[in-house]
Amino acid sequence: MRTGGKQYRVAAGDKIAVEKIEGEAGDTVSLGDVLLAGDGGEVKDAKGLTVSAEIIAQTRGEKVIVFKKRRRHNYRRRNGHRQSLTLLRITAVGEAKKAAPKKDAAPKTEAAPAAEAKAAPVAKDAAPKKAAAPKTDAAAEKAAPAKKPAAKKAAPKKDA
Repeated sequence: MRTGGKQYRVAAGDKIAVEKIEGEAGDTVSLGDVLLAGDGGEVKDAKGLTVSAEIIAQTRGEKVIVFKKRRRHNYRRRNGHRQSLTLLRITAVGEAKKAAPKKDAAPKTEAAPAAEAKAAPVAKDAAPKKAAAPKTDAAAEKAAPAKKPAAKKAAPKKDA
């Protein structure tokens, strides 16, 4: 099977670490990109096969140090990286089955009426706000008086 740009050889009961997959521990995921299927020495048709797996945990891999250097140029950069991983337990390899509906579907329907209430137009009784009157030049001068140019300092005297 293939997930996250990498290929894995799996069988029922295997535990593997793959690139991060959305979900929480205990959720069941279905991976549909099966490349090759076989039983013993026989190769089967992989069309329509899925791999179902249970998420064990969301974790991060070991830190990898990335060190860049260009000799004779005083250039050194040191960075670290930890890849986000998902630990999976393969539960079954077989025919495509419909996945159970996710728990997140119910809250989305409840949030929709609240969004509609916010988007409702303002009451017709409310008077429109008046636009602010433009400031005149006299009002602008009172608010910020003109600045005088800074006084120039005398040059220091030279001792000769």
